[in-house]
Amino acid sequence: MSCPSHATAPHTTTDIPEVRVNGTLIAADDIAREVQYHPAQSPEEGLRKAAEALVIRTLLLQKATAELLRPASAEVTEEALISALLEQQAPAVTPSEEECRRYFDSHREKFHSPDLLEVSHILLAADPADDQAYQQTRQTAEALLAQLQQDGGQFAALAQQFSACPSKETGGNLGQISRGQTTPEFERQVFALEEGLAPEPIESRYGIHIVVVARKITGRPLPYEQIREQVAAYLGEIRQRLAISRYLHRLIDEADIEGIELGEALIQ
Repeated sequence: MSCPSHATAPHTTTDIPEVRVNGTLIAADDIAREVQYHPAQSPEEGLRKAAEALVIRTLLLQKATAELLRPASAEVTEEALISALLEQQAPAVTPSEEECRRYFDSHREKFHSPDLLEVSHILLAADPADDQAYQQTRQTAEALLAQLQQDGGQFAALAQQFSACPSKETGGNLGQISRGQTTPEFERQVFALEEGLAPEPIESRYGIHIVVVARKITGRPLPYEQIREQVAAYLGEIRQRLAISRYLHRLIDEADIEGIELGEALIQ
């Protein structure tokens, strides 16, 4: 038999205010179903975010069906109508070469090849929730580290004997890794290391690692010609988002919206 939960009970439809957009009612049930797509700090915030999202969607559909393309068949989806409307009202604009170059010159620090590490490790599996077992595992890790500090040539053999990672079959070798390929807590510590045996064991959600950095390759600045398309795509996306935001502001100003006041963050 399960224990009763202390979580806040889901909102019933009677908790949800009546929301209308140009006279069209947004059903309370629809708002309640939409909540799951909007993570929030409280049930009230979740309901507000859900209602705001449905207000914007309703406005766009009303405008699309009234002024753009009335569905010719059941195959024309609401998403297709909204996309067609936004393509017409806030079309993508390719930034000029001058704009791309200016952005690149002002943000050169963003454009580097990735840092790379050649890493080997010995993973001693341990559950952080089991404090006693975790401390025992850490003592084992410190003993192995002391042994390796005396004779680093034993690393592959010790990895094969003790590691809980499949890499033990290759002496603990993980090959080359870049940022984003491992767990955040492991990455944060490993990329701060210099070449050689790490002076302390490294902790992660999987246990305790003894790490050797065989090679550290620092990313190099990339030339403009190599990332020009990346810069253009980024600037084009920013410009289109701004155009969509302005268009939504205009729709909201022209609309009769009852039951909710839209937040500025929604239409940025």
